[in-house]
Amino acid sequence: MIARALAVSRIHTVAWPLLIAWPLAILVAAFVIPWVIFALLDPTESNTTGSVYSILGVTMAFYMGAMTQTFPFALGLGVTRRDFFNATALVGAVQVLGTALLLWVLAIVEDHTDGWGVRMEMFGLPGHFTDNRLIQLATYAAFLGLVACVSLFLGAVYQRWRVTGLYTAGTVFLLVGGLAAILVTWQRWWPAVGSWFADAPRVVPMVALPAVLALAALIGARVTISRATA
Repeated sequence: MIARALAVSRIHTVAWPLLIAWPLAILVAAFVIPWVIFALLDPTESNTTGSVYSILGVTMAFYMGAMTQTFPFALGLGVTRRDFFNATALVGAVQVLGTALLLWVLAIVEDHTDGWGVRMEMFGLPGHFTDNRLIQLATYAAFLGLVACVSLFLGAVYQRWRVTGLYTAGTVFLLVGGLAAILVTWQRWWPAVGSWFADAPRVVPMVALPAVLALAALIGARVTISRATA
């Protein structure tokens, strides 16, 4: 099964600019713009920029495209749904781990260069919540994996039910989230919720929770795509 997944994964690796080059180019642009701004301002204290989140948008675009565009092409080549999904999951795991490792290394460099010489904080955001380097690495991997898996799920929903499926999924998410917020507000549970996030071991909200959600989305994508048509 692994050998077959490796063979089918070439469908994705052929589009290496979308898989590697474009994410790196966008990450570089997201770094250079705030760096120039902070260099011009000559700040006296650290300044945080959220431009690192641009990598999440690129990740979402690639894996939604994998389901909505590459999937029909793969079926046309005689690839089974299971083999395509396994190959996509394998490519996703490698990309997520590689990107997480890159961001982690850049965060370490950022710490040792006084924010790239301009007191800029871009890659070290997990460091606000924990000093444990391994948890910081796992946090990047967990959230990148969550975005990739949710994107696969949404792409699978579109492939099976088209725009109606996306609207339905968005409506269900809105209703569930809204009802949960209403319930928590009604029962005055917000302090307890905040205390749980503050008091729980950092690995739970930063790694375990997004990892569980990613797994649920991945399973949902697998089940949905198994019945989707090209």
